[in-house]
Amino acid sequence: MAPQPNKRRRRELKQDRFRDTTLTAFDRLGDQLEGKGRTILYVLAGLVLLGALIGVLRYRSERQSDAARLALGRAITISEAQVSASPQPQTPNSNTPTFTSERERSEKAIKEFQEVAAKYPDPYRETAQYFIATNLLVTDRPRGISELEKLTKAGDDKVAAMAKFALAQTREADGQYDAAAALYRELTGDRQMTITADTLNLRLAAVYEKQGKRQEAADILFRIVETARKGRDKDGKALPTPAAARDAAQKLETLDPARYAQLPPEPTTNPLAL
Repeated sequence: MAPQPNKRRRRELKQDRFRDTTLTAFDRLGDQLEGKGRTILYVLAGLVLLGALIGVLRYRSERQSDAARLALGRAITISEAQVSASPQPQTPNSNTPTFTSERERSEKAIKEFQEVAAKYPDPYRETAQYFIATNLLVTDRPRGISELEKLTKAGDDKVAAMAKFALAQTREADGQYDAAAALYRELTGDRQMTITADTLNLRLAAVYEKQGKRQEAADILFRIVETARKGRDKDGKALPTPAAARDAAQKLETLDPARYAQLPPEPTTNPLAL
């Protein structure tokens, strides 16, 4: 039995059959309209060429998207590479280098992301710009903050949300708690939930605690845990406790033991249940 052509080859064969059928019809029409309707033929032929061009551009777009994702993946791998004072030599089959400092790693990552931003269109360009900004926080912090501020207005909503979250974390680290809290609260209104509500509320509670607003922080932590422990699936069974809720419970127990004692009991699951 002959092997079946792959998906791309099947698509090419289908396009070839369409082209041959269409051009054969044009030949017959040309015989009928010879000397009388060449302008019509030119227009129709132009439409066929346009359709073929669209198909080629779509194929090239798919290839470009694949290449952009690969390039972004390589850059992200570098940005997450190991940092060690005594880096191990890179093995022959490894594409991941090691670096002696975070600054060295960030400088290399920035170059990789800059190549992506220069070569590929949005959304890859804005995604690369986001990673450039976060790495600039290591090599040139004021510039990194400035770039994050610009990206909070990015055309890609997810990139804008990630930039806003990174900016909020930066404000928090710099002791600008009012600004950080405002950004965290603003992100809770993100309909796409790029950053989960529990993650945002945990950070907001941490900011309130740093501001001395222990009651506000305890209220947020209590709601996170209470909601998780009361959660049920469509069959009325208890849902597994999310990691964020477990973190919130631990923080609440330390911050306000009396409030922690008011939580509903943690649900138990029957290991024999199907």
